[in-house]
Amino acid sequence: MAERYDLVVIGTGPGGYVCAIKAAQLGLKTAVVEKRATLGGTCLNIGCIPSKALLHASEMFSEASHALPELGVETGKPKLNLDKMMAHKDATVKSNVDGIAFLMKKNKIDVFTGTGTILGEGKVSVVPEKGDSVELETKNIVIATGSDVAGIPGVDVKFDEKIVVSSTGALELPKVPKEMIVVGGGVIGLELGSVWARLGAKVTVVEFLDKVLGQMDGDVSKQFQRMLGKQGLTFKLGAKVTGVSATSRSAKVTFEPVKGGDAETISADVVLVATGRKPYTEGLGLEKAGVVLDKAGRVEINEHFQTNVSGIYAIGDVVAGPMLAHKAEDEGVAVAEIIAGQAGHVNYSVIPGVVYTQPEVASVGKTEEELKAEGIDYKVGKFPFSANGRARAMLQSDGFAKVLSDKRTDRVLGVHIVGFGAGDMIHEAAVLMEFGGSAEDLGRTCHAHPTMSEAVKEAALAAYDKPIHM
Repeated sequence: MAERYDLVVIGTGPGGYVCAIKAAQLGLKTAVVEKRATLGGTCLNIGCIPSKALLHASEMFSEASHALPELGVETGKPKLNLDKMMAHKDATVKSNVDGIAFLMKKNKIDVFTGTGTILGEGKVSVVPEKGDSVELETKNIVIATGSDVAGIPGVDVKFDEKIVVSSTGALELPKVPKEMIVVGGGVIGLELGSVWARLGAKVTVVEFLDKVLGQMDGDVSKQFQRMLGKQGLTFKLGAKVTGVSATSRSAKVTFEPVKGGDAETISADVVLVATGRKPYTEGLGLEKAGVVLDKAGRVEINEHFQTNVSGIYAIGDVVAGPMLAHKAEDEGVAVAEIIAGQAGHVNYSVIPGVVYTQPEVASVGKTEEELKAEGIDYKVGKFPFSANGRARAMLQSDGFAKVLSDKRTDRVLGVHIVGFGAGDMIHEAAVLMEFGGSAEDLGRTCHAHPTMSEAVKEAALAAYDKPIHM
């Protein structure tokens, strides 16, 4: 007799496991299907969490090497123990995935390990690596299978995860390469490239666009590239990669100027291909089930996360929108509420994005480039961390906070921060924008002194009147 559920979620990344927990909290009998031996998806196992462990550890190593002596803390030259650093990363991953397993038990969610395939309306088959398949019957199915490494369009890249690596391999390198080429100047490439640069690698970033961080605000991109340049990273911008080849000891990357010109080939011990991700739909049986995909291979959904097949929904990286864990989480909550008969909703105009380098980059809302393209009259308020007392005290005076507001209404349309702790500071802007707040609202809100967040307040003051401390 097949199991019967109100909801079966395929995939247990941030979107899937959050969806399952919310559904269980709302009284739905819920099961999850996960192909990995551990829960948490790419994010917890081979993405967000392990990369942040290495980012923090490498930042501490760099700080001990350079910043501590300036603060009067003399410890001698630090020694890198890469094995221990990797052990910290692995322990962090285990703690997080074990936590998700605990939450499944706490919320009485059944977990099935294996590949999930949709057999049709209300039917999911789970095929484990060993043993017999299981068929689940359910009123609703949520596809939350996330994304996979995209590779380079038009280039045959053979990942061995030792010399030519994806983000997965870049988290497992057994030693610090002397030279590393990073193909892709987006979030993943810059985060992981900066890890290995701090640990001693000479890192060259090859990027197709003429700026790093793709769609982020132009001011932020320029300033951030300069900061990374001071840390030793070099950049080849406006460069189209045409080939990646490898031997047992090294690899070569060939690229040519996007605007035309002679090709160039450079070599390194390791090449990290970080050109983005693509939706993961392999083995789901979507074609047979009749679920429609768009031209980019994403699952098509309506405003209620429903596919064209009744009772089948999709969220996260497998659908349109930014490939962000927190976006998937919000969608997971929203779709669970909708299935339970409530009014789930996601405000896509207020989804912050963070680059977890040092310094961090954080953004929410519109960029200047987007406002110009949309013909919106706006005001700009900027405040540098070099004028912030707390930043000076911590030797973290690089960067700025920037507030964009509607010229007529003063409503905040976008906030962009590059500097120490930007990923935490961005959230007061997100809350403000969620409630339609103005630059004056933010500028008149009392901020504790001395804090880095005062720079955000001063940028808001600059957007509607004048900053006090500049």
